[in-house]
Amino acid sequence: MSGRAAPKVAVLMGGLSAEREVSLVTGRACAAALREAGYDRVTEVDAGPDLPARLDAIKPDVCFNALHGRWGEDGCVQGILEWLRIPYTHSGVLASALAMDKTRAKDAYVAAGLPIVASRLARTAEVRAHHVLPPPYVVKPNNEGSSVGVYIVHQAANAPPQLSADMPDVVMVEAYAPGRELTVSVMGDRALCVTDIVTTGWYDYDAKYTPGGSRHILPAALPAPVTEACLDYALRAHAALGCRGLSRTDLRWDETRGLDGLILLETNTQPGMTPTSLSPEQAGFVGIRFPDLCHWIVEDASCDR
Repeated sequence: MSGRAAPKVAVLMGGLSAEREVSLVTGRACAAALREAGYDRVTEVDAGPDLPARLDAIKPDVCFNALHGRWGEDGCVQGILEWLRIPYTHSGVLASALAMDKTRAKDAYVAAGLPIVASRLARTAEVRAHHVLPPPYVVKPNNEGSSVGVYIVHQAANAPPQLSADMPDVVMVEAYAPGRELTVSVMGDRALCVTDIVTTGWYDYDAKYTPGGSRHILPAALPAPVTEACLDYALRAHAALGCRGLSRTDLRWDETRGLDGLILLETNTQPGMTPTSLSPEQAGFVGIRFPDLCHWIVEDASCDR
């Protein structure tokens, strides 16, 4: 920290979303890494409705946003921090809201010339009643992450999916993209590397956050043009949404179609920072230790993002 006093950091974690438990793991890991990096005034804050009052009492110099999902990743907490004028990490209000809304994020990708698969919004009752797209297709909430509430309807499915009662009234229905699951983290203006995610089934919530639930191959063994395209698409997606700090963009590649088989799925503005998470692995692969990554994220913090 170049001889200057370390800032007081509040690590925001937990929160109110379906991804609360993962956020708690992320927050604790990041707080420990910051202490290892020399930050001696780190406070872990389980973000609830009293967050503004708690921040007023703590008076942090910086908020490290380790929240996942709604309210923490969709522009809401970013708006609170802008109002309080507390510098914070990761993306700002608009980029966070855009990335979390899958339909509007796709609009931004299309405007930037990035390849996506066809999708539409549909009422949950309609999705339960009949196939709204020809199988195979995927049904998911329009504004959740970490594969929460994702249903795959296979080619041979005779009946529409029986969505759970807690699904929102309107969902995204998206053509199924076959192929390999790839991901690229962007750190500022640098795409780190490509990871090939290997699972025995769907890369769902358990596969993402259970040790051994998936294998991460990095760098992914891909033809050079596909690797270059993945890095390029991730950088362009980061820019198209107006992201700041660290982001991670997920892609699918159907290798039978060459470059035409590479499509962009979504961009995460608050990538997971758990022991099984992808962005810390990619940073480590290019020589950036986890404490140094967390230090960089704090140094990048600001308002007006």
